[in-house]
Amino acid sequence: MPLEAGLLEILACPACHAPLREENAAGETPELVCESRSCALAYPVRDGIPVLLVDEARRPA
Repeated sequence: MPLEAGLLEILACPACHAPLREENAAGETPELVCESRSCALAYPVRDGIPVLLVDEARRPA
């Protein structure tokens, strides 16, 4: 279930305050990924709710 466009426009990475983009990999949990190259944390979206906790974020590979 995609997030509303208006919500995505106001959300920011809690770690660096950069914009987030939505990514939906096939068969995986949807994520909001930080657009900053230095940060690039990926936050899970569970049941349509973004979990914007740095401790829950996936580090870039």
